[in-house]
Amino acid sequence: MATTYLTRTFGSPTNRKIFTWSAWVKRQNFGITENNNALFSGYLNSSVRSTLRFNTDKLNFQDTEGSVEIITNRLFRDVNAWYHIVVAVDTTQATASNRVKFYVNGEQETSFAQADYPAQNSNLLMGGNDIHYINARNASGSVDSIDDMCYSHIHFTDGTAYDASYFGSTDSTTGEWQINTSPSVTYGNNGFFILKDGNSVTDQSGNSNNWTVGGGTLTNTEDCPSNVFATWNPLDGYVSHMVFSNGNNTVDFGSTNTTKSYPRSTIGVASGKWYFEVLNVVNTNGQSVGITDRSSPSTTHELGYDPYEYAYLNNGDLINNSSSSSYANTYTSSDIIGVALDLDNNKLYFSKNGTWQNSGDPTSGATGTGAISITAPSSTNNGFYFFAVGEYSGTQNPTWSANFGNGYFGTTAVSSAGTNASGIGIFEYDVPTGYTALSTKGLNL
Repeated sequence: MATTYLTRTFGSPTNRKIFTWSAWVKRQNFGITENNNALFSGYLNSSVRSTLRFNTDKLNFQDTEGSVEIITNRLFRDVNAWYHIVVAVDTTQATASNRVKFYVNGEQETSFAQADYPAQNSNLLMGGNDIHYINARNASGSVDSIDDMCYSHIHFTDGTAYDASYFGSTDSTTGEWQINTSPSVTYGNNGFFILKDGNSVTDQSGNSNNWTVGGGTLTNTEDCPSNVFATWNPLDGYVSHMVFSNGNNTVDFGSTNTTKSYPRSTIGVASGKWYFEVLNVVNTNGQSVGITDRSSPSTTHELGYDPYEYAYLNNGDLINNSSSSSYANTYTSSDIIGVALDLDNNKLYFSKNGTWQNSGDPTSGATGTGAISITAPSSTNNGFYFFAVGEYSGTQNPTWSANFGNGYFGTTAVSSAGTNASGIGIFEYDVPTGYTALSTKGLNL
């Protein structure tokens, strides 16, 4: 369960009728009680509170002081995407629907499951001189609804309502919605700007409205709106028993695991050369790491069961198409397995703690020593390969922490970053020349 959140008690507001909240958010987990994944909230008491949150995967803004309840029809279930979310409030507007506006990735939301707008000139709790939270809420005297999410460029303006164009803009070349890193806005008394670069909660607005980490650990990440890294995919089939954490980079197969299913990466590839690392956190003598061409198809097929799956088992075997053979050294907890996927030559390599197994050389090309020959992506079921981790007995519960380039295994930073010619991502060991991280920038090299 996620435990990290930020807190700050606001001072006297510039205007309790008008404010803007803007942030880039990447969702991670689902299934928190009532699916209340709080983004930003204010609290006076159990009857007077305000929360912007994901509720049953819809964006929801509620402020009990102003009798506000706005819920989108749109669902937000993409765990690989960064959403730019802006909520602009101005209760002085004559038209009710202009008093609360939602913008997502630059577009205004206009379809709502519920739209109870505040009365004209209503004061709202959010932004007032009360305690506020980021990534949590306080509904009845205790903090809850803490999610495992990523945030970047969080702004709050007190006294001015801005649309999304102040905080983002469309890239003229790619057409993508991108960050305005230094927007020209008036912040007002309680306004702030945090998480601009890295994980600093020091206010960049000039107001010195700094925040405090109220619980957990605030971890920096290379994953950001301008370069989205792969994670494990909690939306794949047959993974509901698994527990995903640390931005979906850690997966615990669960103490009650009775299946052979496996999670795969959120990004798949059909060409190029790719590298990632994974730490075997908990060894259960029944785990595997490798590649697959699709999501887990059932509860009875382990990673390596099908023709287009290749997995390095912890007993040192290689399994493909349900056939295993002696391949390399065994591995156990605290070992880091590296995977190099060469789709220019359709070869696969594994390393253990920086040493390429079976005398492999990922830079050697089509005829390289120790290379595992794989089927070309175009001949697989879906035309793509994904990284994956699994367990092959159906009764084990290993834990894996992936480093897709974020520079962390869970919340632990790599001990000494290896060389990386592409400059994309931070890894424990040297990235083979010509390989790069599985990220959106990597895809566009």
